[in-house]
This record gives sequence, structure tokens and C-alpha cells, in this order.
Amino acid sequence: MLYPDRFYPVVDTVAWVERLTKLGIGTIQLRAKNLDDAAALAIVREALAVTKGTQAKLIVNDYWRAAIDAGAQHLHLGQEDLDTADVPAIRRAGLTLGISTHDEDELDNALAYKPDYIALGPIYETTLKKMRFAPQGIERITAWKLLIGEIPLVAIGGIKLEQAADIFAAGANSIAVVSDVTQNADPDARVRAWLTDYPNDLTKAA
Repeated sequence: MLYPDRFYPVVDTVAWVERLTKLGIGTIQLRAKNLDDAAALAIVREALAVTKGTQAKLIVNDYWRAAIDAGAQHLHLGQEDLDTADVPAIRRAGLTLGISTHDEDELDNALAYKPDYIALGPIYETTLKKMRFAPQGIERITAWKLLIGEIPLVAIGGIKLEQAADIFAAGANSIAVVSDVTQNADPDARVRAWLTDYPNDLTKAA
């Protein structure tokens, strides 16, 4: 399967992971904040148990030690996480690694780690987290894709289904979605609409 899939929800609880898995999502990121080591390991183990034997690939955000200890396969790190993460240990454990970027310096830093994908954001204004970066806009997607070449590019930040076609046309390989699912009046219907337009790609191995 393509990794990450073109539609890539980001959620903060195991309940959301389970709900999305049942709806047929191919890639799900678990982004739960402010957990201690024990709580992080527990939630990662629980989420992996939920996705085991399904089509869903679980990406663990931030908690690289828990990801290694729980036997996860996929990890996402922000720039701050990179400062303290043991990337050689992450690679020895066989984890794929996606990295967030917001400007050219961060992109250069991320590329030095030879990531499995690069995330760019926020594309649009987002209220879910306080960002020190202004919205990137569509043009930055095209510029980033030219810089990173064959590395998959994930666009994130304030993106709705109605904007997806323009984002893919600009060069993104995948769209990570938060509020368009989790804050939608009918999340299940919204997920089905995303999957209708952008189904999981089963043509490539994960």
C-alpha cells in the first residue's frame, strides 16, 4: 500500500483510531499530547492492538520510545522532537520516519535525516494549535515538491475536502486532516466522502 495514503487523518484518542479503522482508513496518525512515558506506551499499545490485522497503518506522533517499545512500524516527529530523538535507534527498530517542516531551514534539517515523507504546514489557517508560522498557501506546496523530489509530501493544516483537488494538483502526495473529520457534524459521512474521492492506494507496498 502507498505510504502514507492520500487521505491521512490525525486524531488524539484510541477511540478515534478504532472508529477510523472500522471505516476503512489506510493511514492514521495518533497525536496525543502531554503524556508521560508510561501513558504514552499504554496508548500506543492500545492503538496498535486496535489496528492489528486491519488495513490501517498507525503512525505514532512524537513518542518515539513508546513506538519502539510497542513494536510500531511508523513514526512522525516535529522539529522539536528531532532535537531529543535517537534517530539511529528509530531506524534500527525499522520504523519509517515522517518529519514536519514549516520553512527552508526546517526542510534542510529534515532532509538530513532521509525521511520517508515530509509534511508541510499549515497550508491554511488552523485553530487547533497555536502556530508560529503563517499559512503556507498552495504555492509553497509546489515549491516544496520541487525541492524534495520523489520523497512523499504531506500537506496539513486547515484543509477541507473541497480544497483537496487543488492541493494534489499543486504537488502534494497526501493530505493530513484533523478538524475536517474530528470537528465535522457527521464525521463518518465526511470520512466516506474523502474515501470516495481519494481511496486507499493498494498498488504499492508499505
